[in-house]
Amino acid sequence: MPKESFLVNRIKSIGFALKGAFLLIRTEASIKIQIFIAIVMTAVGFYFEISNTEWIFQILAIALVLGIEGMNTAVEKISDFVQPEFDAKIGFIKDISAGAVMLVSIAASIIGLIIYLPKII
Repeated sequence: MPKESFLVNRIKSIGFALKGAFLLIRTEASIKIQIFIAIVMTAVGFYFEISNTEWIFQILAIALVLGIEGMNTAVEKISDFVQPEFDAKIGFIKDISAGAVMLVSIAASIIGLIIYLPKII
């Protein structure tokens, strides 16, 4: 069987990534909430006509929250697969993963406050 080209492998990788993103969105309530918040904040950005630099920070904050939320979901799923029963060590791992989401969400909220508080006040 001949080896697939680099381009074919990249196209397949994109397909797998899109499938993963759709599975995440379709199956996880937390990501749906995060996407809703991202849409609201994008609308708010247009309303307040934020600068290009503010858009960059807002998009990075949104992407970080969504990306870490996705990784948290992956950690939870693999943890449940490896150990379906309650296990304190698995709980510790899941708590750390959830904590990462919280830290990024706090940072994103601070970025939002820095961008929007001056415009609201």
